[in-house]
Amino acid sequence: MPVRVRHMEVDEEVTFSQTETLSQAQRNLEQHSPSEVEHKVNELVQFLLIKDQKKIPIKRTDILKYVIKDYKDLFPEVLRRANQTLQQVFGLGVVEIDPKLHSYILISKFPPLEEEIVNDDENTPKMGLLIVILSLIFMKGNVIKESAVWEMLRRLHIDCCGGKHKVFGDVKKLVTEEFVRQKYLEYTRLPHTDPPEFEFRWGPRAFKETSKKQILQFVAKIQNQNPKSWMSQYNEAEAEANAMETT
Repeated sequence: MPVRVRHMEVDEEVTFSQTETLSQAQRNLEQHSPSEVEHKVNELVQFLLIKDQKKIPIKRTDILKYVIKDYKDLFPEVLRRANQTLQQVFGLGVVEIDPKLHSYILISKFPPLEEEIVNDDENTPKMGLLIVILSLIFMKGNVIKESAVWEMLRRLHIDCCGGKHKVFGDVKKLVTEEFVRQKYLEYTRLPHTDPPEFEFRWGPRAFKETSKKQILQFVAKIQNQNPKSWMSQYNEAEAEANAMETT
């Protein structure tokens, strides 16, 4: 029997109760520093990613108990921002699977890649990270310096130069070794650079398992824009799609 789910609507999750107003929610936010709110959002993102690996619905009561704790007044905003981060970074969206028990699951929103890889519990967040990197490479002209990738990951609060990440492990090793070994990325040294500098391109496997058109549609979706907002990339993606149809 199929499970019926509904996407988390901002209007439904903005308030803890029907009586709380937007102005009350704003006052709640003002009682905490931006860093406190951001910390809770990052905690919730990690919690949801880890819990989702077991593919068991995640209860709101567990989120409140283990993550939100003394910040219950911030719950609606933290959940909204966490959902936004999950979509933008990992191609995952939060859906409420049981409105009565308030339990949630994560569903994939990123472009098609090899089905058995994307559906693997352990690899789903990794594939989300890969999609973000492939998107950055394409949108920046099909080649990008390594430093730009690390800067983007730092902005997304994914530490690529420190210790082990809770979900990804050694992020730099994952990107420069695992994704390269799997042929999703090409990682080459720039000549005559001291200290050495490297750049990334799409690897041959990325071209086989997704397309520039799918990646552009993904970027447009998370940016809430029309793909034609990026005419250069749009024309390139259409040209690739037309070439594929004629071969």
